[in-house]
Amino acid sequence: MSDVKISASDVKKLRDITGAGMMDCKKALAEAGGDTDKAIEILRKKGQKMSAKRADRDANEGVVIALVSDDRKKGVIVRLSCETDFVAKNEDFINLAKSFANLALEHFPADVEGLKALSTADGISIGEKVTEQIGVIGEKLDVEYKSLEAEMVCPYIHMGYRAGVLVGLNKSADNFYDVGRDIAMQVAAMRPVALDKDGVDPAIIEKEIEIGKEQARQEGKPEQILEKIAMGKLNKFYQENTLVNQQYVKDNKLSVGEYLKSVDNGLNATGFVHIEIG
Repeated sequence: MSDVKISASDVKKLRDITGAGMMDCKKALAEAGGDTDKAIEILRKKGQKMSAKRADRDANEGVVIALVSDDRKKGVIVRLSCETDFVAKNEDFINLAKSFANLALEHFPADVEGLKALSTADGISIGEKVTEQIGVIGEKLDVEYKSLEAEMVCPYIHMGYRAGVLVGLNKSADNFYDVGRDIAMQVAAMRPVALDKDGVDPAIIEKEIEIGKEQARQEGKPEQILEKIAMGKLNKFYQENTLVNQQYVKDNKLSVGEYLKSVDNGLNATGFVHIEIG
């Protein structure tokens, strides 16, 4: 194999396919005896080995892409995570995340495992592509995915691809799109835990009641009124942490729900999804 001549065009072709560095491509081609398909497989195996070695690393950087369909009925968010800010700002890495998001929007898988099973332009799955790129980039990579359907879905991507949000509205009109986007910006800024109080995880409610009771107890309040005090604190929690009850950041005289009613009396938010870096 060492006698096989590896041309610059062969190296470039492999690099264009995989995104690997020139020297890595040259070494893989040499090992594969000049066979491009075998060289691709060598690079993928390298990615699998690298993935196992870096499994315990934190992938707290990356990019988040939010997209909606042309009819604005469906939306997806894809996060491609990496270890360093340097990689996250690389244009090829950002474009890879965008390609995953476009595939997600086209096929609308039910969950992240469904996303990873989708085929890329290279003829391999997204999951395999991520493993391949671990070997190319030399960092732990991971993918997260969420989707949303509604009468109208409105997206927001925070500056620098640091967060993505989708908000669903129960009515569709051109002038509602910017309204929904403003609400999506609210989600990114205020991080509500649920749409309304009915959507709050019962475990969170139980925890907040216990915290409220303990705070009142520490303040010397009588045991018989601890429950009442805790419920009052829980209502405040709902106001601060559920989307429709939060103060609207662009007009704190209104809640988000009241703001939507001010735009159109029948307008409501039906759901949201949010993914951020870190």
